[in-house]
Amino acid sequence: MFINGVFEGGGVKGISLAGAVRAAETSGVKFHRVAGTSSGSIVAALIAAGYTSEEMKEIITEMPFMSLLQRAPIFNIGIIGPVLRVLLKKGLYSGEALEEWVRTILLRKKVRTFGDLPKGKLLIIASDISNGKILVLPDDLERFGIKPESFEVAKAIRMSCSIPYFFDPVRLRLSVDKGKGKPFAEQFVYIVDGGMLSNFPLWLFDKEKNRDTGEIIPTVGFQMVGKNGNKPHKINGPFSMLQAMVETMLSAHDERYIEQHNRYRTIKIPTLGIGTTQFHITLEESLLLYDSGVQAGQRFFKRWDRKMYEDQFHKFQDKTYKI
Repeated sequence: MFINGVFEGGGVKGISLAGAVRAAETSGVKFHRVAGTSSGSIVAALIAAGYTSEEMKEIITEMPFMSLLQRAPIFNIGIIGPVLRVLLKKGLYSGEALEEWVRTILLRKKVRTFGDLPKGKLLIIASDISNGKILVLPDDLERFGIKPESFEVAKAIRMSCSIPYFFDPVRLRLSVDKGKGKPFAEQFVYIVDGGMLSNFPLWLFDKEKNRDTGEIIPTVGFQMVGKNGNKPHKINGPFSMLQAMVETMLSAHDERYIEQHNRYRTIKIPTLGIGTTQFHITLEESLLLYDSGVQAGQRFFKRWDRKMYEDQFHKFQDKTYKI
């Protein structure tokens, strides 16, 4: 059975998504197309590149997540260093280590650009804060005069994962034609985490049907719940306040839509109180998140029924959430 998979963003909690993919695989589910935001874009890209959930688990257990938080030593000096970096670079960390890590993993499957994947197989959500618009990559790159098929998947993922003020925004330059006549400063756009505008883009595939049969291709969303462990944020300084603001922003705005209209097609994965930017996560916590995803996925697919899906889809299709 084929489905379209949509993976929510959630920083390091995205480990749990790989576990839910494992449950899908063992239930006989295959992915037709995939999409994701932030850490969800990483999981979606790995699926599109041909990684199995067991291979993802191996990648997770080998990954020292703290190594993704890179910045020059001068920016580590007291409070002044990080503040200075945010003022100069617009982020606490560069995001380059994350991009290189993703690039290395994808190259193992001979995937570098979107052209190395089947057309339309992978969609990644990012936010263009220069123009205040959502980006569905790679297609929307044409807005900037960039050929979608030649764009690096790892770069698109970095864009989608650039949590505001935590990682640097990605600066994208317009092509010569698009930038012609514009002042130099206006020839660049700033791209940040897709969760700014849609952290859980279930709407992406709603109009798609099987070309041969005309049937709906079901869309299943992989969502992380219990984002803050039901505990309030402890705010004791400017950076803890910033972290609380970002986590709230990235987790809140799609919630009502999901609860009202999409329960029937959403796997809800408990994240065990682990935070979005908890990069000091232990191996034990990583494996617990993975297992949480497996269990949530098993519960969902055990009761999943195509007829029920189609009935519910037709009931709610006129209320499809759009940005």
